[in-house]
This record gives sequence, structure tokens and C-alpha cells, in this order.
Amino acid sequence: MRRTSIASQASLMLHINNLSCRVDGRLLIDNVSFALRPRTRLGLVGRNGTGKSTLLRIIKGELEPLGGEVRLRKGARLGAVDQEAPGGPQSIMDFVLAADTERAALLDAAEHETDPHKIAEVQTRLADIGAYSAEARAGTILHGLGFSAEEQRQPCENFSGGWRMRAALAAMLFARPDLLLLDEPTNYLDLEGAIWLETHLKRYPGAALIVSHDRDLLNTAVHQIAHLRGGKITLFEGGYDSFEKQLAERQRLDMALRKRQEDERRHLQAFVDRFRYKASKARQAQSRIKRLEKMRPIATLVENPVAPFDLPGPERPMTPPMIRLENASTGYVPGKPVLDNLNLAIDPDDRIALLGRNGQGKSTFAKLLAGRLQVMSGRMKHHKRMQVAYFAQHQLDALNPQETPYAHVRARMAEATEAQRRARLARFGLGAAQAETPVGDLSGGEKARLLLNLIAFDGPHLLILDEPTNHLDMDSRAALADALDAYEGAVLLISHDRFLIERSIDRLWIVRDGTVQVYDGDMDDYRRQMSERERKAPPPQKQQAALAKRQRQAARRERLAPLRRDIERLEAELERLRTGIAQIDAALAKPALYERDPEQAIAFNQKRSRALARIDEVETRWLEAQERYERARNQS
Repeated sequence: MRRTSIASQASLMLHINNLSCRVDGRLLIDNVSFALRPRTRLGLVGRNGTGKSTLLRIIKGELEPLGGEVRLRKGARLGAVDQEAPGGPQSIMDFVLAADTERAALLDAAEHETDPHKIAEVQTRLADIGAYSAEARAGTILHGLGFSAEEQRQPCENFSGGWRMRAALAAMLFARPDLLLLDEPTNYLDLEGAIWLETHLKRYPGAALIVSHDRDLLNTAVHQIAHLRGGKITLFEGGYDSFEKQLAERQRLDMALRKRQEDERRHLQAFVDRFRYKASKARQAQSRIKRLEKMRPIATLVENPVAPFDLPGPERPMTPPMIRLENASTGYVPGKPVLDNLNLAIDPDDRIALLGRNGQGKSTFAKLLAGRLQVMSGRMKHHKRMQVAYFAQHQLDALNPQETPYAHVRARMAEATEAQRRARLARFGLGAAQAETPVGDLSGGEKARLLLNLIAFDGPHLLILDEPTNHLDMDSRAALADALDAYEGAVLLISHDRFLIERSIDRLWIVRDGTVQVYDGDMDDYRRQMSERERKAPPPQKQQAALAKRQRQAARRERLAPLRRDIERLEAELERLRTGIAQIDAALAKPALYERDPEQAIAFNQKRSRALARIDEVETRWLEAQERYERARNQS
């Protein structure tokens, strides 16, 4: 494969030309060509396993394709989130700041450079790239992704893998590359972080190629959709909703054209069958046979239907309320509740979404309802026969990676026949091939599908779902929404997927200020509230701005100091030279010098001439130093 820079086509940021790639014997990308222009954001969509992440790896140079070329604009900087999350004692803030390698190199040069001219060049470039407001900008990005001002100063090693991936995303956004490559960027974000990212990407000055199953992100932040199916890419203008409409219309037209073709085929075949062996019609029959042979089937874009989710409801419904909290508190450390003053009730048919930033206590509340935590004070009343199913992403690791899905189902259906077990697996959407595949070799979406169906196996009264869509493609998310619509128990949902919330949820609760309350509004109200809060510059951002101002002032003093010292050194030399000339003039003013030692008088005159020439030279350098100083001061 050729991986070159685009020099002649300055209007293109990225050009993919005749690219093909085969993985594990499957042709995932088949002679694909498309281009991405500067300041254009392209959303890459398609079913899981179609090759979206593979394409990103090829662009990054991590995977060698069968053929074709990837061409980047000459000098363009490529940015992507590393798969390995940052760790170690470095603070989150320092990790993000280090992502701007030019700024780091310039700051190092400013600290060690001694040449005044180079110092001026370095300081000018630092001012051009906004180096001294960088910490405020990094703080704004980190705050938007959920890091408080205090957390930004903590070591990376203090955070979980999901939070470290957020830091990696923040570092990449802070570096402001010319081309962003994002692979499911909202998977590690809460709803608030996802909303912030949508807004940030919408204003991003560079180009972006975004692989995502987040409908709202693709509706808000992209200009085009690239649909990867059957190894081919088709481009559609607009966001995801527009893409769906255009795709549906194309499918309708293809189906209509295919029907007309089939009608024509039947008509031609009927003529051939009737007149093929009739001498007077033989030539016409042969003509129709040739037309039939040349007729190519119309390819349609109809996707194979996605397997449904099987979420059986409880056999016997319960009388409301199913759960009641009265002045309850809960947490992990005695005497230090995470949530307090909980006064809520859940009915058997409730559909509730839990809103609030990560770290406020959403998962803590879910664990309380699931029986993983106890109340510290107050009371939680619930039916004794109530069954709760709890899905969380970390539970994927609880599946035995060596065992197959069939083995997991066999453990739940010990008395059933093999046919009954396989029928149940088919209801999970796992066919014969997946049924005998070790769980460790399943895709993330297949693992999530297996776990979700296993936890709801016996028909729970309450289904608690904590980010269930992270590994699901767009069609599987719609299938999950359909399953929740049909489910007859209560649902508590924590998700950054607004499509799933709006499709499946009737009530909104919000976790903030150490408690859980009913939210009086819909998702549009909540989005507007979040956007308004960002516009009003929250306290962490103000703190960062104040810190940035102090840093700029200190940097200004540091930047001007060597230039001021250069002026002072030249002024001291001028003073020394003028003092020397005054001493020479005093000696030459004595008439006896010429009579007593005429050679010394000549030497004094020569020394005076050299001193005057040196004064002219130093005065010129002093004027230049003054100009550099004034220019640097005016740029501050």
C-alpha cells in the first residue's frame, strides 16, 4: 500500500483510493475510494464487524491492506486516542498538556535558550499558539468530559480505565490535530459528557472521521455519513436521520426497479418458452434470450434483520409501589453517605432514566436498588418476592471466557433438553456458530447480548441497565428499545444514548447534590440546561481562567527578563566605555604627556578611537535590544 502526502490536491485532507483489506480470510474492505476535505466531519456507520475500526487502523498505519493507498495532506497532523489508557504518577492535567508537543518543545527552548534573537522567535511562537492560556483550555476540555478541578491535579493511576480513556480523549482534543480519528468516542462518557463532546466537535476547526453508533452525535456533529456495507462505502449528505431517510428511499427505488426487472424477466422468459421452437419467431426468441443473459440482477441495500432481544417479564405482577425509599441514605463508608434524603417510589410498570454526571452517584443508587448496597439510615421497603436483574459493563468480565454461550445456558437450564437450550439461545440472537464459540472470542456486542439475556432469564420485576448500549450497533440498539417496550416489568436506565432514553423511558430522575430527585422536564429541556450551564462558565473553568491569567503574567515577566537583562548588559558596557574615554581625555588634557611620553599619548589616542567605535557598535545593539523588548512587551 502507498501511504503518501497530498501535495497537489491542497483542498483534500484525506484521500482513500482503491483500498482493499482482508482480515481472517474475510474481505472487509473491497476497492473503496472516498475523500475528506478540511473542516469536514464524516461519520462512519455500519453493522458491527463490517470493518469500520479496521479502516481507521489502516489510516493510522497500524494495519497493512491488500492494496490501494491512503493519502494525507502534506504536513497534516493526525490525532487518535491510543488503545492503552494513560497511567502512572503524572497528573491528568500534565498528561493532557504534554499532548501538545510543539508547546512542550517551545517551553523547553524558552527555558534553556541563551541567544536573544532565538528567544524572541520562541516567545513569538508561544504567543501565536496561545501557549500561556493552554492550561485554561485543557481545564475546559477536562471539565467538559467530567473531571473536576481537583481531579485534574490527581495522578492518572488514581483513576479507573474508563476515566483514563476520557483523559486520553481530552489529550487528543487538546492537541488540536488537523484530522481527528474517533472510534466510538462516547462509549466512556456519561450523557453530560456526550452532550459536551457533540458541541465541541461541532465547533472543531479541523477535519474528523468518526466511527459511532451514537445517533445524536451523528446528527449533531457531522456533515456527511459514510455507510460501510459489504466492503463498499456509500456517502450521504447530512446527519444520521437524513442518512436513514435517504437510505430508505434508495431501498424503495431499488426494490421498485428490481420488481420491474423481474416483471420484464418473466415476460421475456414467457415469450422464449412459447416461441423458441417456432420458425417464424426464432430470431425474436434468440434476441430475448440474449437480453436475459445480459440482464444483471439489481443489487439492493436491504440489511439482514438484526436478532431481537428476549426480555421476559415477571410471571406475576406486584402491587404498587414495588419499592419505596423514605429518608434513606446509602454509601460505602459508614457515616459518609454518597446519597442522602432519598424519598422515592418505583411502581411495577415504571420506565425511569437516571440523569446526572458520572461520580454523582448514579451507579451507587443502582446498586442500592439491586441489593448490592444497604441503606445506612432511613428505610427502603420492597416486596419480598421481588426479583431484580442488574446489568453493568463490568459484569461482562464475570462471564467465563473459556465457556461457550451454550454452557452458560445449560447451567441455567439443567433439566431442559439440548433442543430447548439451543432454542433459548436462538431467542438471544446467538446462532449455532456463536453458541459453540468461547465467550472470550465473542465480540463486545455478542457478549453484551448474552449477558443481558442471562440476567433477565427468569423474568425479573425490575430491570436495571447501566450503559447497556456501549457495544451495540445502531440496529441492535433499536432492537433493545423494542424489547424494553415489550418488557412488562419496571426499568431503571443509566445511559448516554438519548435515542434509547427517548424511545423507552417515561420518567426522568436526576442525581446531584448528594441525592436523587424527580426531574421536571424532558430530554430537550435537560440538553438545553446542560448547554446553558456550559455557557455560564462553571466555577472550575473560572478557576482555570484565573490560574491562566497568573501564569500569563508570570510567563510575561519570564519572557521579558532575558531581553531586559540584555539591555542592562549593553547599558553597563556603554557606561564602562564612556568612563574609559573620560579617563583617557583627562590624561590627554595634560600637556606634559606629549613631552614626557609621546608614544603613550599616541596609544591613548588609538585606544580612544577604538572605544568610540565600540560605543557606536554597542549603541546600535542597544537600540535593537530596545526594539525587541518593546515588541515582546506589546505582544504580551
